[in-house]
Amino acid sequence: MTSDKDFSAAMDLTLWQYQFRIIMLGDSTVGKSSLLKRYTENLFLESINQTVGVDFYVHFLEVEPGVRVKLQFWDTAGQERFRSVTRSYYRNSVGGLLVFDMTNRPSFDHIKEWHAEVCERVQPHRVLFILVGQKSDMDAEGGRAVSREEAEKLAGQLGVPYAEVSAKTGQNVREAFELLTRRVYQGLMSGEVELQEGWDGVKCATPQSLQAQRANLAQAGTAPKNKKCCE
Repeated sequence: MTSDKDFSAAMDLTLWQYQFRIIMLGDSTVGKSSLLKRYTENLFLESINQTVGVDFYVHFLEVEPGVRVKLQFWDTAGQERFRSVTRSYYRNSVGGLLVFDMTNRPSFDHIKEWHAEVCERVQPHRVLFILVGQKSDMDAEGGRAVSREEAEKLAGQLGVPYAEVSAKTGQNVREAFELLTRRVYQGLMSGEVELQEGWDGVKCATPQSLQAQRANLAQAGTAPKNKKCCE
């Protein structure tokens, strides 16, 4: 007879093999919620309510044939008065999108603060980031306040990839989210990211399969080297 626990595990395996928790970071009104709405539902709303505390989204992505990842997105409020709430989500996240508004210079200037705050609080866990410049559709209208060169320089200083996106048009939105997901997946395969008891950043439906995948990668000599804690 199959127990409820065995049935539940079998169901999980058909839905996803890995679960990654991703946190959205950046000032209020930069478009974090709009990006998630575009990625998870392919919708854009001209007017969207400001996030109060933390919102939650789920999406599934096949990172390679037969390997399905469940993505849990935590959309944090950018206002300082909610910071004590949002900080509690940092430690249980494995990935982060550092989002700024390309037409809003202060939101770019604050990215280092967001990055430093997360890095300070996630120890001993590891968070992988990408830097995202939002509202690229405004570039043609001359509304840009941050050049691509500046943004790429900052990304280089932080040791993270950079992507320019538009929630309004959908440009590069899917690519940005998938870039981060694959970074986390590669980190998991290489051992740069580890499963840990009591940590919800990464979950694995079948830990034995993870060990087998890592062993195969090691034999093939394709596993990337470990990198520093927060990048």
